[in-house]
Amino acid sequence: MFQNSDRIFNVLFEAVSEGVIVVDKNQKIVATNKSSESMFGYTKEELLNADLNILIPKTYHANHGAHFDGFMKNKESRKMGHGRDLYGAHKDGSTFPVEAGLNPLEIGGESFIMTLIIDISIRKQQELELLELNNELERKVNERTTELSNTVEELKIVNVERDEEIKKRIDAQNKISNALKKEKELNELKTKFLSLVSHEFKTPLSGILTSSMLLSKYKLTEQQERRDKHIKTISDKVHYLNNILNDFLSIEKLETGKMNYKLTTFKLSKVVNEVVYNANMLLKDGQKINYPENIDDYSMHQDEKILELALSNLVHNAIKYSSENTIVDIMIKQDDTHTTFDIKDNGIGIPEKDQKSIFNRYFRAENALLEQGTGIGLNIVKSHLENLGGTISFKSEENKGSIFTIIIKNKAE
Repeated sequence: MFQNSDRIFNVLFEAVSEGVIVVDKNQKIVATNKSSESMFGYTKEELLNADLNILIPKTYHANHGAHFDGFMKNKESRKMGHGRDLYGAHKDGSTFPVEAGLNPLEIGGESFIMTLIIDISIRKQQELELLELNNELERKVNERTTELSNTVEELKIVNVERDEEIKKRIDAQNKISNALKKEKELNELKTKFLSLVSHEFKTPLSGILTSSMLLSKYKLTEQQERRDKHIKTISDKVHYLNNILNDFLSIEKLETGKMNYKLTTFKLSKVVNEVVYNANMLLKDGQKINYPENIDDYSMHQDEKILELALSNLVHNAIKYSSENTIVDIMIKQDDTHTTFDIKDNGIGIPEKDQKSIFNRYFRAENALLEQGTGIGLNIVKSHLENLGGTISFKSEENKGSIFTIIIKNKAE
């Protein structure tokens, strides 16, 4: 069952630089990525179906079984170790310090554990170097203190030198502390990323599998309607998964500065027509989109696809978070320099306590957790708009609806 999702997991696993190991309830390794194979010195063929103990130093084997059983019983995402130093066992017999986070998975009714592993050898070396630096600094301070008895002038010189040494030590400690803090935050973010993606992929994949199985049962001509229904389900689920992957690729391009914007001159009505056409297929019973008035003469010199992405995100959200028989208003104004877009809905709104975090990556408001989503769409839209000299803001009240506003230059620089 696990191998049926192998293609999706490979895409996710190979996208991170840290090692990823997935084991079943019997502690058998069922999936790895290149980083983990390189880290432990094994090939993928050597690791698959092998016992997890080959990656754990022999001195820890006795207690590992009890820790594993305890985790399988509670099944809560957490870090390994609880204050203890952890080590991995390399194929060549050597050991190295690691940091590991555990995440439970349920796929096809079977339980798995996904472990995100970081080789912290460099960090340990830095800590040792810091300790040695502290000892050296203390030695120098003692030497300077002894010299204080010579002359007042020497005392002044020694004090200046000591202050400089102390400042260097504090600077070094602050740098190491900040580096460790950033590394911890990055590890927590990547662990959250893998957990989120695993959850968001599981439901669509189950729907695709079910529809594929049911398709084979409808062989008669008069059953074409049922076949079409399941084909549409498969198509919708694949489209959803493709959008998620595109979002993750957009994040990678934005963070690495590889995003190249294509600026062209276009009629604004062309973009709006495309957004509304696609959104109409998502409308619930009785929902309606109010098309903006008097925009036929509006033109822009911008990245057309990015503008379409931003408007589509806001309109799709308005539809998703609104009930049946509601209206989504698209309002557009343009002056000599800027164009303003307002997307108004009568949906569930955003709780006041969540509003400050709504553009944060992976964040989802408390009242929207039951809807499918990754919490990265608004973050991507905000980044693109700011790169193009635009802004996005909103006003919202829980259970009364939201208005999202985009203001962007008519002509990108």
